[in-house]
Amino acid sequence: MAASTPRHDHDTTERVDRYERERVIERRAYPTPASAPNLNLGPTTAVVARNDVVWAVTRIVTLLFTVLEVLLLLRFILKIFGANANQPLVSGLYRITEPLVRPFQGIFPEPLGPPALDLAALLAVAFFFLIAALIVAVVRAITSPRST
Repeated sequence: MAASTPRHDHDTTERVDRYERERVIERRAYPTPASAPNLNLGPTTAVVARNDVVWAVTRIVTLLFTVLEVLLLLRFILKIFGANANQPLVSGLYRITEPLVRPFQGIFPEPLGPPALDLAALLAVAFFFLIAALIVAVVRAITSPRST
C-alpha cells in the first residue's frame, strides 16, 4: 500500500504542473487596447507598415524575375532536346523570350551539332537573377531604419 501513495502524489503533481503550463499559455502576450488605453502604437505601426511594403515589393520583384527565369530555362531545355520550332507552343515561347536573349547572343559562338546549346539563354538567366537580387537589396537598403 505504501507503493501506491507516492504514485498518487506524482499524479497530483503532474496535474498541477500541466494546469500551470496551460494557464501560462492562455495568458495574453500583449495588453489589449481596452486594458491599456494610453498605449502608444505610432512608431511600431509605421515600422510594421514599412516592413509590409518592403515585403510586398520584394515578393513582386522576385515573382516577376522568377517567371522570366523559368521561361528562359524552358527555352534552354527545349533547344537542348531539339524541340520542333514550328509547333505553336514552342514557337510562342521562343518569340516571348527572344527579346530577353537577344542582348546575350553573339557573346560566345554557338556550337554546331544536333543538341543546340543556347548559351545566351543561360547568360540571360544569370543576368536576371543578379538584377533581381540587386533590386531587392536596394529596396531593403533604402527602406531600412536609420541608426543614429
